[in-house]
Amino acid sequence: MTKCRDVMTGDPVCCVPGDTAARVAKLMKTENIGSVPICEDRHGKKLVGIITDRDLAVQVVAEGRDSHTKVQDLMTRQPCTCRAGDDLQKALNEMERHQVRRIPVVDDEGSLIGIISQADVATRCHEPGTTAELVEEISRPSLQAV
Repeated sequence: MTKCRDVMTGDPVCCVPGDTAARVAKLMKTENIGSVPICEDRHGKKLVGIITDRDLAVQVVAEGRDSHTKVQDLMTRQPCTCRAGDDLQKALNEMERHQVRRIPVVDDEGSLIGIISQADVATRCHEPGTTAELVEEISRPSLQAV
């Protein structure tokens, strides 16, 4: 069975809670990514949250907030995670359950070591059925939104 380490993008960029929405947006643009893990600090990389391009669109742009708004006021705290040695299916199940397109990979101390995105699954998994099911389940409207 495929392990998370086989599919993840290792050593992803991250920001810290005191960074601004503008910094995160610029990082997303230069790195061509849709989410940025938030770590306590840039050295230990202890994961404390995650912020997505949708968070920026909904919480900053749509609400007319300043681009200097701190990430700590926008991020999702305690995001679902997986470990490098976990079976990929476990990570996919978590992504489906929480309807997220990306899942951070952490070590035993909770430090960020990688991230798995839908694109990683599509390009590295080599199981078209798995990719299709993941996209379908993540994209399904939640009962809360209905």
